[in-house]
Amino acid sequence: MEEVLDLYAEPADADCPVVCLDEKLVTLHADTRPTLPVGPGHGERVDYEYARVGTANLVVLVEPQAGWRHVGVTGQRTRLDDARQLQGLADECYPDAQVIRLVQDNLNTHRLATLYLAFPATEARRLVKRFEVHYTPAHGSWLHMAEIEIGIIQRQCLRHRLPSQEALCQRLWTWERERNAARCQIHWRFTTPLARTKLSRFYDKLLAGDDTEQVD
Repeated sequence: MEEVLDLYAEPADADCPVVCLDEKLVTLHADTRPTLPVGPGHGERVDYEYARVGTANLVVLVEPQAGWRHVGVTGQRTRLDDARQLQGLADECYPDAQVIRLVQDNLNTHRLATLYLAFPATEARRLVKRFEVHYTPAHGSWLHMAEIEIGIIQRQCLRHRLPSQEALCQRLWTWERERNAARCQIHWRFTTPLARTKLSRFYDKLLAGDDTEQVD
């Protein structure tokens, strides 16, 4: 926890950007009956019935201090998909960065070793050298700033039915462009000193060598 919090507290550095990565599964829904448009005396009318038309996986990347984010859309969540996202992050999003400090959770696809499954060893090793990975603790998703961005996506993009991956991509692309243009940042306030005060009971257990309660 303290490793991640100390990383968040560091000033922005274009040579070593801090980027948070997380995924969200989205179910696509189509209307079974046409939506009735807004008319005199009533709003838009949407039938409560819908049809499930598949799923899509969102790969959310956010650099909180720079006010930048990118959402990739894949058909599934696999190690190969994750490896390709990392390649794009290194070569397209941050080609001039010396090292990308990547914050992510402990999902089994979140390992740099997966790069060797997707690319020849020379290319995989080149990409591995571009990243410095910092993992959030188990059961510590509240420490992951990408979760905040996912919550915003949920509220602003996913409240209405999306019948196809193309429609999803179009909505996300418009949302991403607007938020990046406004440089919307995440102002993180939970620091290591505050954690030591708020969670002092866990530190006390560590000092006492008491392992009867799980500590993340």
